[in-house]
Amino acid sequence: MSGLIFGCVYGLAALGLVLIHRTTGVVNFAHGEMAMVSSFVAFSLISGYGLPYFVAFGLALLFAAVFGVLVYLLLIKFVSEAPHLNQLVLTLGLFLVFHGAAGLIWGHTPSSFPEAVSGPAQDIGGVYVSPNEMFIVAVTFALTGALFMLFRFTRVGFAMRASSQDLTAARLMGINVNRVFLVTWGAGTMLGAVAGLLTAPFTFLSVTMMFNVLILAFAAAVLGGFISMPGALIGGLVIGVFDNLVKFYWAPQMSLVCTFVLIIVVLYVRPQGLFGGRRAVKKV
Repeated sequence: MSGLIFGCVYGLAALGLVLIHRTTGVVNFAHGEMAMVSSFVAFSLISGYGLPYFVAFGLALLFAAVFGVLVYLLLIKFVSEAPHLNQLVLTLGLFLVFHGAAGLIWGHTPSSFPEAVSGPAQDIGGVYVSPNEMFIVAVTFALTGALFMLFRFTRVGFAMRASSQDLTAARLMGINVNRVFLVTWGAGTMLGAVAGLLTAPFTFLSVTMMFNVLILAFAAAVLGGFISMPGALIGGLVIGVFDNLVKFYWAPQMSLVCTFVLIIVVLYVRPQGLFGGRRAVKKV
């Protein structure tokens, strides 16, 4: 059960990564640090201004959306057509910038972060689950359902799907690709922020809190195929359970090693990931 709870967090972070990569083609290595900054904003609103948790939660998500849009407009937009190596270096640079800036503003001392829902653990089939853990599961599946509805039944979702398949064709059909990218970066950053806010009560709030989460979110996205949003969530759940089992039955320090061995084995058998499709063949 603990593995499933953490798997939900990894899955949410992986959903943000996959959403941005699937639509814009950019792999955002600063995803975890952007989530960490959003979590610190929520903490400042709670501790500094005395706002209720869910008000601060909502304002932090609004900040995350604006943050993602600004990062795209000011930086990512200018390398969107550049080679992938240029994009990689830029997002790695943003990782370092956001990490350092957060340390300067909020310091490097870990702080406790309140849970969304407090109360005694409930016995569910012989397993004790806290209300906060049930809240994490509910939020994860609610957001997954919302993304499914967005992609399947809205004009914005259709535009995002079209842009992910062929940018030139999408532009010729009258889709404002730049606006689609803005929505994608805002939504993807919000998903990362949710993962950060749900992680903070377990790991304590610090500038390094999202490092392992980001690594395992990338692992989940790769395991799922890096283009499949259901695959990202299922990959997160698999990684969460597997990681927890290794920690319990073998050694905590071996969990990351074994997780990546698992991914290597899966990719050896199925290079496109569990839910990735075959690569499209293009005529030149």
